Amino acid sequence: MTSNASRHLIAAALAATLTVFAAPGFAQNRGMPAPELHAQHLSQRAEKPSVTPAERQAKMQQRRAERQAALKTKLNITAEQEPAWNAFMARTVPAAQVNRHTERQDWAKLATPERLDKMQARQAERAAAMTSRIDATRSFYSALAPDQKKLFDTQAQDHMQRTDMRGKHSRGDHSTMAPRS
Repeated sequence: MTSNASRHLIAAALAATLTVFAAPGFAQNRGMPAPELHAQHLSQRAEKPSVTPAERQAKMQQRRAERQAALKTKLNITAEQEPAWNAFMARTVPAAQVNRHTERQDWAKLATPERLDKMQARQAERAAAMTSRIDATRSFYSALAPDQKKLFDTQAQDHMQRTDMRGKHSRGDHSTMAPRS
């Protein structure tokens, strides 16, 4: 009998907990049915101006250029270091963005072994790009003076801390190690 009573007690406690956590969600939609909520969401989205991928890409490139200029100024790049700086910037340009919608449609047409091959090829491309960025960074780093290296190390550490575990940036596009303005 006690096990049955304890089961009822646990079930009641669980129901009470779920009610407490679900209540704000019910209150938030003000009793609107899901289709009306969806329509409300779409109307709110329509009010916001949509940004084209080209505009987004241009904005990211502009921010990257600003961060590069800030880093170059902070490091006090000399005329002798200018070629190393230019090579570093040229070799660390991020890859162009692909159209994810089109890519998803293409992937949907592939069989599983073909998807796996494509994933493996993509992984190899990423590894090659990473190796190129590492080589470029090491080459540029060797051209820096000791005080510049110390500053660069600080900037690189700050950049890595803004990056999440998957290598994605947690706040916008941080294609270089320059600080945010």
